[in-house]
Amino acid sequence: MKRTLVKLRNSKFRKFIRKHEKYAPIIFFIGGFIFDSLTLGRIDRLYDLVVLCSHMTLLSITLFLFNLSDDGKWRNTFLERYKEYFPLAIQFFFGALSSAYVIYFSRSVSLSKTMSFFVILLAILFANELLKKRISNKYLQFSVYFFLSFTFFTFIIPVFIKEMGTTIFMISGLVSLAVTLSLITIIYIKSPSTRAEMKLGKIIGIVFGLYALINVFYYFDLIPPVPLALQEGVVAHNVKVENGKYIVSYETDEWYVFWRDHRDKFISRPNEPVYVFTSIFGPTSIEKSVFHRWKWLNETTGEWEIADDIGFDIVGGRDNGYRGYSYKNNTKEGFWQVEVITEEELILGVIDFEIIESTTLQPKGLVLKKF
Repeated sequence: MKRTLVKLRNSKFRKFIRKHEKYAPIIFFIGGFIFDSLTLGRIDRLYDLVVLCSHMTLLSITLFLFNLSDDGKWRNTFLERYKEYFPLAIQFFFGALSSAYVIYFSRSVSLSKTMSFFVILLAILFANELLKKRISNKYLQFSVYFFLSFTFFTFIIPVFIKEMGTTIFMISGLVSLAVTLSLITIIYIKSPSTRAEMKLGKIIGIVFGLYALINVFYYFDLIPPVPLALQEGVVAHNVKVENGKYIVSYETDEWYVFWRDHRDKFISRPNEPVYVFTSIFGPTSIEKSVFHRWKWLNETTGEWEIADDIGFDIVGGRDNGYRGYSYKNNTKEGFWQVEVITEEELILGVIDFEIIESTTLQPKGLVLKKF
């Protein structure tokens, strides 16, 4: 009876998939995205580590099974009845891994960094839909796989060894390169259909091209220093510590400015100090030096001038991030930026504001908030 019910359910699911074959890959991609969005929390939590490692492992296995299925390798085995689900599983894991990275990157208040990864995710989604063969395209498969595995190892390796930096990033990239090229080589050797559809030299060239491109992005600080992330960044009139809490006094913006907590026009009395408060998330036991780099826009030259670098050490592990602040006296009127950077000068986020000195204007929407 139970076996009959299972067969019936499988039959109904198979009919549903075949009926909606055109949209099934997108549905599974979005399904993977939503699954992780609802379940993942912080990168160093055991559940998150198990889920991420499972996604990456199962994606690798499914890619192997899928690429050998056209050669009849699974004929007369239990895998044969599931081979039409392999591309859907690949889509699911692509979506799940992509969403996990967005969740972790979205901890940062640097919107541009988060948006860059949303753009990459959309590119993956539309590439799957617009390419004639969609996920069966070998070059697409392995290109997306390499990008996701590179990002996976840049997250996972620092968490396990409790250290991060440029050297660790380079090691993560090399591990990803080795894993991807190994998978491609094994599939290429074992699958005649893959050899017929794909040129080995071309896909290796694409992978190395992506590897070089990601490293160029890293060199020019276009990739956040994962797994660190800036959670809060506020320009304030005062910051003080009471009973382990940071009491931050700052101006709020209009209700419709939902992407920023503080007001970007800072009303200052002459010689009043200006504070910047930040909260930085890092995995447990990771220790890192960070800096607040204060920069002022010289409107005569149009150049940003570094006014000060104020550093402090952080220790990861706190859900709401490691809190710290810096302040400056005798600031000038005009546009300012405070870059939150690592000792390698990789940017965690940027806090922009304009200082307006006045003896008559009053701070607008002044609030006290505990962090």
